[in-house]
Amino acid sequence: MLELRRLRLLRELSIRGTIAEVADSLRYSPSSVSQQLSQLEAEAGVPLLRRTGRTLKLTAQAQLLVAHTETLLEAMEQAEADLAGTMSTVAGTVRLAVFQTAMLALMPPVLRELREKYPELRVEMSQQEPADALQETSSRSFDLVVAEQYSGHSAPHYASLDRRMLTHDPIRLALPARGAAGNEDFDRVTLLEHAATLPWVVEPDGAASRHWALQACRLAGFEPDLRYETADLQAHVELVQTGNAVAMLPDLVLRSNHSALRTVDLPGTPARTIFTAMRHSSTKSPGIQAVRNMLHAQPGMSDADDSVILATPKDFDTVD
Repeated sequence: MLELRRLRLLRELSIRGTIAEVADSLRYSPSSVSQQLSQLEAEAGVPLLRRTGRTLKLTAQAQLLVAHTETLLEAMEQAEADLAGTMSTVAGTVRLAVFQTAMLALMPPVLRELREKYPELRVEMSQQEPADALQETSSRSFDLVVAEQYSGHSAPHYASLDRRMLTHDPIRLALPARGAAGNEDFDRVTLLEHAATLPWVVEPDGAASRHWALQACRLAGFEPDLRYETADLQAHVELVQTGNAVAMLPDLVLRSNHSALRTVDLPGTPARTIFTAMRHSSTKSPGIQAVRNMLHAQPGMSDADDSVILATPKDFDTVD
């Protein structure tokens, strides 16, 4: 008889590639993972792994078991969701992955309302980069993800995940308030191309937002002076606010920092898309759906209409 716990380890190995990563993900020791996989191979009676250099490859028989394991895990999750649906209260634990802006701007009121409406529901939240969060939700490390994607830079798609658009978040050129920088070059900016000679702060190399900003500048006819680099968008706001740089920032970032920055609209009124995703097999889970529905019910969010745009915060000094 094959044991589901060991089958899941094999599935994790097919996703992550190394025993060390499987152990880290499931909080096992590498030796324990190796032992469990060896026992699974003995139970199956056929080779499941073959070593190629320093890496392990799954045999055709192992890949067959992985496919069946996915079906078994989906069935179990559906059974758990159906069982939870018979209860009179929404309870249990929901594991939520969010990116930084969503954690700051979207989640505080959602968590408060969930606590008030569903006191027996526990929400565990972790800040994760969207690409990682989507993979981890597909592999069942999280139950629900709030992710982002920029135009021309789609976040990874997983067949196991149900995606719903949450909102479009306009992106603008952010500058210090007039007179705050002590540099008239900042004050004279009313178009993107006027920022050609100013210092910029961007996210690290590889980030979709950085590549998108670079392309926007190049289309405007200049190569930006990328002087500061950080993944922390709160640091972007602080560097702009103090007159050290300009940046392209989404409205949610500005709203979450309560910043009195000046903004300039960009050509084509670009926006990033924010969406939620959960596994198809967990769509009947009352707890996960409660969290997702609360997110989509927030002011300015959308349940299905892609035309919804976040309003510009009133304290922004926006230049048309």
